[in-house]
Amino acid sequence: MTATAPAAAGACDACLRRSLLVAVVAGGIEVARRQRRPLRDVLALDEDDLLAAVGGRKADELRERLDRSSLVELRRAVELAELDAVCRHDPGYPSQLLDDRSAPAVLYVRAVGGAARDRLEAAVGAAHREPPPAVAIVGTRKASDDGLAVARALARGLGAAGITVVSGMALGVDSAAHEGALDAGGTTVAVLAGGADVPYPRSKQRLWGRIATTGLVVSEMPPGRRPFPWNFLARNRVIAGLAAATIVVEAAERSGSLVTAELAVELGRDVGAVPGSVLDWRSRGTNALLRDGASVVRDARDALDLVLGVDGAMVALERATGAATRPPADLEPRLAWLLRALDDGRDTVTAIAADPAQAGDVRAGLMELELLGLVERVAGGRVRRVSPVLGEVAVRAEARA
Repeated sequence: MTATAPAAAGACDACLRRSLLVAVVAGGIEVARRQRRPLRDVLALDEDDLLAAVGGRKADELRERLDRSSLVELRRAVELAELDAVCRHDPGYPSQLLDDRSAPAVLYVRAVGGAARDRLEAAVGAAHREPPPAVAIVGTRKASDDGLAVARALARGLGAAGITVVSGMALGVDSAAHEGALDAGGTTVAVLAGGADVPYPRSKQRLWGRIATTGLVVSEMPPGRRPFPWNFLARNRVIAGLAAATIVVEAAERSGSLVTAELAVELGRDVGAVPGSVLDWRSRGTNALLRDGASVVRDARDALDLVLGVDGAMVALERATGAATRPPADLEPRLAWLLRALDDGRDTVTAIAADPAQAGDVRAGLMELELLGLVERVAGGRVRRVSPVLGEVAVRAEARA
């Protein structure tokens, strides 16, 4: 028996049945979404009302299917998928999610190496533990290069400062945010629309593995489930619920990211947005949020001010600044050596290379560091470290000056 079995067994029968109920009626919930029925209202219904609301003439058939479902088999599936199941009655369940009347009955959690419950508590808190500050970073899947750079820089700064970064592992901004937090050695939580054991999108399988190794992958859906469209909207309420603040980097006028921001407001959480060009469709949603009162977020300093306040941000900035000089633990020695050379003030290929023969290797190594988001090319052929505190926004502005 694996280490995850006791935790899975600890989720109560009532909550596991509720989780199965949502899975059984998933198709009906999708119909309700298409009919523009408020999703949170639907998910907050009790069992009888939910079956009646989305089951229609098939309500009795769906109930029979639910009654035939085996909780023993579900627990076994959780174990085989190497997941943990944390229910609303578990003291390890994130207390801030309970501010939402439609909160998931069960969170299925993947954390490589076991101790998923402990890692969940450390990342986002629990009923018996004050939640540490966590920030959601979300945005469009079709992000611009600058949007991706901003998302990485924000997450890198927050991660270096000890702030958990929450997002949805979607293409674009979400994945960039997870990558930035991981690059800083920080904690990141990916909330998936389908089962936590199913990487989605499939192209992000490697990122899914990295997140599960040092952070957490969570979902309210049982293992093995592929998502319906409504699951993505449902996922957004979990992202907003886990975080003290939600920051939108780029978003169209109508997008799931704006839904996440709206849910955060409804839960009494802070919302920030990165300003953008009025000519860019990716900035219409974020600029609209700013018009409506969201906080301006230009870099990690602004994000820290938003979630910690000025005094708390100053302490976190000191921690992040120290982390900025440490290369990632898994960085190849030759690349770590290049970072140390940059820290010593040697900021050109000529200054770093011992002789012309070494220049090619130096250029190739600096390009690898740039792709990793650890360095940035600036004016005059110089290269500089990307600060997780200042972020790449300021660096890019300087480069264009």
